[in-house]
Amino acid sequence: MSENTEHLHGNHACALAAVAAGCRFFAGYPITPSSEVAERMSRELPKVDGTFIQMEDEIGSLAAVIGASVGGVKSMTATSGPGFSLKQENLGYASLAEVPCVIVNVMRGGPSTGMPTRPAQSDVMQSRWGSHGDHPVIVVTPDSVQEIYSETIRSFDLSEKFRVPVVLMFDQVIGHLLETVELADPKKLKTAERKLARGNKDNYEPYAITKDAVPPMARPGDGMRIHTTGLTHAENGYPTQDTETVTRNMGRLLNKLEINKKEIEKFECIDTDDAEYLIIAIGISARAARRAVKILRDKGVKAGLFRPITLWPFPEEAYQATAAKAKAAVVPEMNAGQLVLEIDRLSPDACRVEGINKIDGEPITPEEIVNRIKELAKK
Repeated sequence: MSENTEHLHGNHACALAAVAAGCRFFAGYPITPSSEVAERMSRELPKVDGTFIQMEDEIGSLAAVIGASVGGVKSMTATSGPGFSLKQENLGYASLAEVPCVIVNVMRGGPSTGMPTRPAQSDVMQSRWGSHGDHPVIVVTPDSVQEIYSETIRSFDLSEKFRVPVVLMFDQVIGHLLETVELADPKKLKTAERKLARGNKDNYEPYAITKDAVPPMARPGDGMRIHTTGLTHAENGYPTQDTETVTRNMGRLLNKLEINKKEIEKFECIDTDDAEYLIIAIGISARAARRAVKILRDKGVKAGLFRPITLWPFPEEAYQATAAKAKAAVVPEMNAGQLVLEIDRLSPDACRVEGINKIDGEPITPEEIVNRIKELAKK
């Protein structure tokens, strides 16, 4: 094992990666199965002069994270289902106020308090549409402990670069999985920093319309006046309901991710070039799908895996190009059927779309995927 390699649980890998990415503030409330993220952050942040706060609840946790970020500090919180629900109001606030932050959601069974110690993938749609109103958000879904580490770093980079909340979402199995992880060399690691305002401080507009649709942020102490609000606002940050101003500024906000989607989207394709049967999966279900593809290929069935690593915004064009000649698409997911709706929307008419769904807290097996595709191949 090399000097920069460790055996880590997924949640611990997330914490170490956050510190490596420059996170210096964490506020959270312990909740199974994400508590190990907070526990590790409480030990790691003091080593780098960072701040850890155990808050009274998840609402206050994200509020504190937003405040720290506006103060110029890379910030993060971590939670699971019930806590993720509580964070939605402040997630919407961070989206509209364009405050960079990372929210880790280690998924468990639900609804309500559900199954605290069992895995699920039932927050797929909530991660995109959980907060009311139209709002931008990036959701990243790793499927290994190594990828939790690398995607945590990328989550901070995306959040800081595009002034947007990023949800780093993985299921309980991946969060508690123990795997070997290659850690980044702090001396060689290059991380993204938020774009800072320059020039005449008297003319500064915190929500100016720029070419990349990402306005520069003021750095505390530089003397630039800012007004941060959850109300719709003009370029100067002050509330407005003027129709033209709202259309202009909300248009920029909602187009921000579309304009920069090539830098945001990330996906993995396995044996998709000639695939007649596509599997689309995330997290632990993607690991089962990877094995299913090998089994099916060994039996002469042309199967392939399309795995969105950036779940939202979904890599639509990449998927549609992959599915163009497919006979069928199968979506294994540990919920009653969520991602399958997006796949059905994007798939060509000639491509039959079916879901494999489990809501009992047990992961989907490779054999279940293989058997479903065998059934489809007979039709």
